[in-house]
Amino acid sequence: MNSHNGSSVLTPSETTPARVPFTRLDNADPELLAELLEVVADVAANAAFTLGEAVEAFEREFAAWCNSAHAVGVSSGTAALELALRGLGIGPGDEVIVPTNSFIATAEAVSATGATPVLVDVDEQTALLTAAIAEQAFTPRTRCVIPVHLYGRTVEMGPLLELCAKRGIFVVEDACQAHGARYRDRPVGSLGDAGCFSFYPTKNLGAWGDGGAVVTNDSNLAAQVRLLRSHGEATRHNHELPARTDRLDALQAAILRVKLERLDDANERRRNAGALLSAALDQGNVTVPAAAAADGDHVFHLFVVRSPARDRLREHLDANGISNAIHYPTPIHLQPAYAGLGMKQGSLPNAERLAVESCSLPIFPTIEEREIERIATAVAGFVAA
Repeated sequence: MNSHNGSSVLTPSETTPARVPFTRLDNADPELLAELLEVVADVAANAAFTLGEAVEAFEREFAAWCNSAHAVGVSSGTAALELALRGLGIGPGDEVIVPTNSFIATAEAVSATGATPVLVDVDEQTALLTAAIAEQAFTPRTRCVIPVHLYGRTVEMGPLLELCAKRGIFVVEDACQAHGARYRDRPVGSLGDAGCFSFYPTKNLGAWGDGGAVVTNDSNLAAQVRLLRSHGEATRHNHELPARTDRLDALQAAILRVKLERLDDANERRRNAGALLSAALDQGNVTVPAAAAADGDHVFHLFVVRSPARDRLREHLDANGISNAIHYPTPIHLQPAYAGLGMKQGSLPNAERLAVESCSLPIFPTIEEREIERIATAVAGFVAA
């Protein structure tokens, strides 16, 4: 507090509450940070940095947590998708159906195999791929469908799995934003031929850098992915196929083991926060995320609302100290990287509408009720007209 001419004047730091962050990472939790630094020190002391016991232990634990027979740690979620596809024999001449409303990595992984990503629209209410949309894009060259459990919400997998099984089409789940979400009481990633996860630091299960995993019940596929992640090396100096280096670092595996023990609780906190936010924002100013289907789930990696005046909403939130973001401002089919597919504005209207209306609000396991109240108050004060 400053004094000027005998009167008291509050400084900005005393009058302005702290900005509500978009997320909080591990350095905001001293107890967790200390435990993570301890396991990092253990790995360093043993100089066991590449594969080894830390990775193997995490793979066992993550496979069990995903209700799957195998988990293979890899260098990123993108690598997980690519290696799963390559392990299934997807390559040049094949088509893979990909929802355009996703991070570009979903399509990039297909392109990296030499196959063609067939970009399709999504359901406007859920922002997700459906069996009906996928079926419309099937051709004789369709070998695989990649449903994306976007923002933490589960795709309606039953109809899609049934449809693909009848056609002999593989299903590779992109669960990079949905660790621990369940469909018909089974974890996502365990439903298709393979499930792919990212451990980017902001994910529900986040490392301290890039990392990923492929989970599957197919022993042959797991073996192929293990070869593909590490120079095709089956035994020391015995290389069965040309590959490259896509291994999960032991340091990341050690960190992930600690955080996996806390993930069920963290996800439940996200679900509760998502429910509180949805209830608090249900005043017509924005469209809140649609409720998860009865047999589905939402673990709220992101909390995405919609407004026709999205950009003005963001300015209003910024002015009121509420962090926010856009996921994703340009659908994959309109990205320069995929201009060669020849798709134009208006090709996939639902995803294009979502791209200009969606705004991601803060959500994380430790978000406080007072922060939720501040978000709700700020949104309530927004006038779209």
